[in-house]
Amino acid sequence: MCQAQHDTLPGTIRLPIAGLTPMTTLDYPNHLACVVFLQGCPLRCGYCHNPQMVDPRRGKPHEWQEVKQFLASRRGLLEAVVFSGGEPTLHNGLTGAIQEVKAMGFKVGLHTAGPYPEHLARLLPQLDWVGLDVKGRGQDFDRICGRPGIWQRHSHSLVALLDSDIDFECRTTVHWKDFTLAEVERLALTLADCGVRRYALQVARTDQCIAPAYCQAVPNAPPISMLTALVKRLTPYFDRLELRQ
Repeated sequence: MCQAQHDTLPGTIRLPIAGLTPMTTLDYPNHLACVVFLQGCPLRCGYCHNPQMVDPRRGKPHEWQEVKQFLASRRGLLEAVVFSGGEPTLHNGLTGAIQEVKAMGFKVGLHTAGPYPEHLARLLPQLDWVGLDVKGRGQDFDRICGRPGIWQRHSHSLVALLDSDIDFECRTTVHWKDFTLAEVERLALTLADCGVRRYALQVARTDQCIAPAYCQAVPNAPPISMLTALVKRLTPYFDRLELRQ
């Protein structure tokens, strides 16, 4: 598994910027935000629709400086900055970047799958919102993400969020190569039992996947109407439950 990337020069923030969405209402609930995508991810989910962001690389100082210049031009227009990826907690330089974003007056959101719980715990006091990807239930998490030992790390990240006062949601990307409808239901109920109050099910995109087999139709896949009906049945277990297509 990849190790977290470190800065080498004091005061220098090196983040490998893989892309930037200048404005969105989807990536931070109820906020107008931009999304900064960071390069590199230790996971290999077959359905990943950002395969170009998977391989890690070292960031150059000018990359983050250019993002800061963009953010300075959006003061008063944007409410928040979301760090996504890839897996943003792979990079220790994220700590300094978040501090600089907060100093500019923006709220900060984070998208993570929780593979680095120690880093996430250090970041939590600076964060305003977290979207935690839940790949599967127990060892199914490792099967889906293609890496052993991640589900235990993820569980520590979930506990840290549950023990904090931070606003967060869990979300699961559903590809029928990875799930049956019954498995989706078991995962949702498990999260509800753990105390998760906000949950989203996301239907996997199949136009661009890291594994070609995930771009193909799955025989006997449940129709969307059955997933919609499941969400309706599960709604009472959460404060908010969404189906995102």
